[in-house]
Amino acid sequence: MADCTHDCSSCSSNCSSRDQKSFIKPLHEAARVKKVVAVASGKGGVGKSLVTSLLAVRAAARGYRVAVLDADVTGPSIPKSFGVHERARGAEGEIYPVLSRSGIQMMSMNCLLENDEDPVIWRGTLIAGAAVQFWTDVVWDDVDIMFIDMPPGTGDVPLSVFQSIPISGAVIVTTPQDLVEMIVKKAVNMAKLMNVPILGLAENMSYFTCPDCGKRHRIFGESKADALGKAFGIPAVAKLPIDPAVARLADEGKIELADTDALADIFVQIERAKGIEKYKI
Repeated sequence: MADCTHDCSSCSSNCSSRDQKSFIKPLHEAARVKKVVAVASGKGGVGKSLVTSLLAVRAAARGYRVAVLDADVTGPSIPKSFGVHERARGAEGEIYPVLSRSGIQMMSMNCLLENDEDPVIWRGTLIAGAAVQFWTDVVWDDVDIMFIDMPPGTGDVPLSVFQSIPISGAVIVTTPQDLVEMIVKKAVNMAKLMNVPILGLAENMSYFTCPDCGKRHRIFGESKADALGKAFGIPAVAKLPIDPAVARLADEGKIELADTDALADIFVQIERAKGIEKYKI
C-alpha cells in the first residue's frame, strides 16, 4: 500500500507484510488457557453479553473449565449476570479471577472498581490496553474454553483483542432488523480480515412465543439468520427468542440457571475449533 506507515499495531489491513502471530501477547506465566472464543457484533444492544453468558454456562454444564474475559471495559455487565460482586485480588503484576457459583472464572472492569456504578472515563488506547491486560496479567486457572465478551463496533478494543489474543474463533450476534444486519456484516468482515474463523451466528430477539396461544411472533421482523449464515458460509446459526424469564435470571444474577439449548449447534462448532496451540507464544 502506497500510504502504509508500517505500524501494523494500528492497522487492520490484512496485507502481505503482516505476521498475525507477531502481535500475540503471552499469558501470565502461571496461567493456562486452551481455547479462546470471541463473541462480537458491529453494534451495541444486540445481546453479546447474554450470548457470552449462555455459552459459558453451557460449557461449564458439560464439564469444561470455563472463563469469561469481559472486554467491554466501559460497559461491563458479565459479573452482574452471574451475581458476582466480589472484587478481584492479586499482587503486583498478577490478578486472580473471581468465580461464579458454578466455578466459572471471570475478569471484568467491574471486578476492579470500588463501586459498580463508577464510570470508566478513559480514551480508546487505555481501554484497549486494559482489555489486553485481562489476558496477560490475570492468572487464569487451567481454562479449557475462554469466552471474550467484546465491546460493540470495530474500533480500538476489538482490533487490539483480535491482534493480541490468539482467538480460536468468533460468534457473531445479531437481531432481525435491517439496520443491525448491515452493521453486523462489518463485524463479520472484520473477523475475516483478521483471519478469525466465524463459528456461528446467534440471532437474538428472533421471535416471541405467546404464553397463551403458543404462536411465534416476529416482533422485529422476519429472521435473517439463515440467509446471513448462508451468505457468509457460517457453519451454525442459532435463533434466540425474546424470553422474559431469561432476562429476569440475568437481572437477578442467576444466569447459570438459564436454558442454553438454542445455542447447541454453535457450541458444537466451538468444541471443534482448534485451540491456541497453533500460536507459538
